[in-house]
Amino acid sequence: MKVILAESAGFCWGVERAIDIARDFAAQGKRPVYTDGPLIHNSQMMEKIEAEGIREVGDYESSGELEIDESTKSSAVMVVRAHGISPERRKYLKSLGMEFRDATCPDVGFIAGKIHKHASKGYKTILFGDPKHPEVIGLMGYTNDCGYVVKSQKDIDALPPLGDKVCMVSQSTMFTDEFERLGEYLKIKYPNAQVIDTICGATKERQTDVVNLVKQGAQAIVVVGGYHSSNTRKLALLVENHGVPAYHVETADDIDVNALQKYEIVGITAGASTPDFIIESVCNKLGLCRELEK
Repeated sequence: MKVILAESAGFCWGVERAIDIARDFAAQGKRPVYTDGPLIHNSQMMEKIEAEGIREVGDYESSGELEIDESTKSSAVMVVRAHGISPERRKYLKSLGMEFRDATCPDVGFIAGKIHKHASKGYKTILFGDPKHPEVIGLMGYTNDCGYVVKSQKDIDALPPLGDKVCMVSQSTMFTDEFERLGEYLKIKYPNAQVIDTICGATKERQTDVVNLVKQGAQAIVVVGGYHSSNTRKLALLVENHGVPAYHVETADDIDVNALQKYEIVGITAGASTPDFIIESVCNKLGLCRELEK
């Protein structure tokens, strides 16, 4: 069995940046380093950084009030994860009386800036994404209560009349082709709508690499990442959309080697929140040696 590893497998730069920020504070002696919701959607990596003094508080959507030990506040720091938060959430976190550091991915910050700029000019915002995803929840806070989340043409058809000023953006990790298709559909109803491609480069690279694995003859593709990771699930769906079986695994222990041995060529890709040590273990189990950057 020949095994091919996608070039983009591993942390995206936004996730890596957020982890580095939290780790830097922990190394400085900040105890604990709190994160508003899970810093990364990978339970194995969360266990690893928790041992370093980085502690998740709150919930997945970054919506509830936080219970913080008052005795820790003077030495602790609150770190905002890469998904970002709404302005209201930022105000709340800063009111807790701890040192505050925003580790929002700059790509997500770019989307927030576009939404804020247009909303301040009276535009209605159409956001292509998952309404329950923390990135989308945070971005909706910049719409001046004039934003709508859509995932399909049906959702666009259900929108109320929006007037002449309409702006459409995307959650950073969505499918490019779907965004383009919905943007074209929106313009049928609102010809002057401003459709801004805000899907991040790392997401596009991963999507392109899936296509490249198929072109290289991969008869099945192992997608490595947390079962609750939105971008990893999308990668698995993209694989299947290209007519290739997808095997979504969280760790090497989840791999059924016997099931894969019927294929001559197997590809490996991974979500943006999948650490190198897990990818390496998957590669080793399938007989592919991968030299990690030091």
